[in-house]
Amino acid sequence: MKHLSLLLLNILMVAITLQGQTPFVFANKSISPGTKATFRLPITDGTDSTFIPISVFHGRQDGPVLGITAGVHGYEYPPIIAAQHIAQELDPAGMSGTVILVQIANIPSFLGRSPFTNPMDGKNLNRSFPGAAAGSITERIAHTITEQVITRSDYFIDMHGGDAPEDLRPYSAYYTSTAFPEASEKGKAMAKSMGFDHVVIFNIPEERVKERSLYCSQEAFHRQIPAVDIECGRLGIAGEYEITRIRDAIFSVLRHLEILEGNPIEVPGQLMVPVRKTFKSPQTGVFYPLKKGGDYVAKGMKVGYINDFFGNHLEDIFAITDGIIMYMIGTPPVQKGETLISIGVLEE
Repeated sequence: MKHLSLLLLNILMVAITLQGQTPFVFANKSISPGTKATFRLPITDGTDSTFIPISVFHGRQDGPVLGITAGVHGYEYPPIIAAQHIAQELDPAGMSGTVILVQIANIPSFLGRSPFTNPMDGKNLNRSFPGAAAGSITERIAHTITEQVITRSDYFIDMHGGDAPEDLRPYSAYYTSTAFPEASEKGKAMAKSMGFDHVVIFNIPEERVKERSLYCSQEAFHRQIPAVDIECGRLGIAGEYEITRIRDAIFSVLRHLEILEGNPIEVPGQLMVPVRKTFKSPQTGVFYPLKKGGDYVAKGMKVGYINDFFGNHLEDIFAITDGIIMYMIGTPPVQKGETLISIGVLEE
C-alpha cells in the first residue's frame, strides 16, 4: 500500500509538471491551472456589511502574479466596465502566471453612486491603505485588498478615471523612488507598455516609503512591488472609447509581462510627465471652465472663471505654469480650497 501511495504521488507530480503549473490557492480555494474562479469576499464591521467581487485567472504555465483593482472609487465607471470585459475575454488556458482581478473594490460607493467616498462611513478608500482588520468598513476593505491581493502580487495595477466632477485626460503612471530602484524600473516599463501617449511619474522620497501608503497602488510600491496606475475617463461617464482604451492597456501590459503571448502597444514619441502643479480654488461659487482636460496651456493663460451664486463675477483663473491639463473641475460647483486644476509639466 505504501508503494502504491508513492507511485500515485509520483504520477500526480509528473502530471503537474507536464501542465507547467501548480494550483493557485486563493481564499482557501485551490484553482487548477488553465481555469478561472470567482469569489465574493465578505466584509463587515459588525454594523455595515459588503463584499468584494474578485476573479482569479490561473494560467497553464508558470509565470508572475499580477494584481489589478478597479472601482476603488465606485463612481469611476470606465475602469469598472473595462474590468467586466476583461473578466469575460481573458482565457487562463492561454496564460502564463496568474491574474487577480478585483472587479469592484468599493461596492457601497458604486451602488450608492457616491463620488470619492464610501457612503457607509464617509471615508475615501484610496486614502485608507493599508487598512485595518478591526477598523471601519472602508478600512476593512483596504485591509482585505492589501492582504488578499497586494501581498500575493509580483506586479500591481490600480485603475481609475475622472470621478463625477473631474475632466481628465487619459494617462498611465508609475511609482519611482531611489529606495526601490528595481521596482521603479519595472514599474516604468509597465506604464510605458500600456500604450498611453502620456506617462506620469510618481516620484516618492525615500523617507515617504517608511510612512503609511494611503493610496492603493502606493501600498504595493511600499512593499517593493512594481506599481502602476491607469487614469482614463472623465466626469464619471462610462464612455466606450475610455472603456476600450483601458481594456487594451491591460491586455498590452499582460503581453509585456509575458502572461500573454504577443507584443505590447508601442507609442512613438511617448511623453513623460515628471511634475504636476495643482491650483486650488480661491473662491466658493460657480465655476466656468474655458479649457478641458488634455488642453495645452501657457503660464498666465485664462482657463476659467468663478461667479457667485447670483451670477456676479468673482475671480478669473489663470494657468500657473506651461504644460498640459491632466485634470480640472469640469462641473459648475466649486468650493474654496479644493483642487481646481492640475497641470502636467512635460519632461524636456
